[in-house]
Amino acid sequence: MPIIKSAKKAARQAEKRRSNNQQIKKTIRSVLKDFRANPTAEKMAIVQSEYDKAVKKGLMKKNTASRRKAKLAAFAKAKSVKLAAAKKAAPKAAAKTEKPAAKKTATKATAAKKPAAKKPAAKKTTAKKAEK
Repeated sequence: MPIIKSAKKAARQAEKRRSNNQQIKKTIRSVLKDFRANPTAEKMAIVQSEYDKAVKKGLMKKNTASRRKAKLAAFAKAKSVKLAAAKKAAPKAAAKTEKPAAKKTATKATAAKKPAAKKPAAKKTTAKKAEK
């Protein structure tokens, strides 16, 4: 049992972290078990998301999560699960029609800013030459 105040605090923090990590691992295991029982594209996305969250929180290394997601993809392919790529294509097509108008205004604004930024730089170089 810790005696020093900082050691007591470290023990409390370690206990909280351990419980949080156990909860994340438990969620991953339950979602993975659900996916293996009934493989669908939505469930696969949920499992992959949980792996990414674990990496983000430092619970799992990036390559470990990548390897496990690849194994999931192979399992899904073996079970002939259709990925949700077709569903995502429709919103992108709608987004593409809106973006060109936004890009035109953005390029005009940046084009106006660039010459203004270059002119003071040119004056500074001429001032340096005059001083020498």
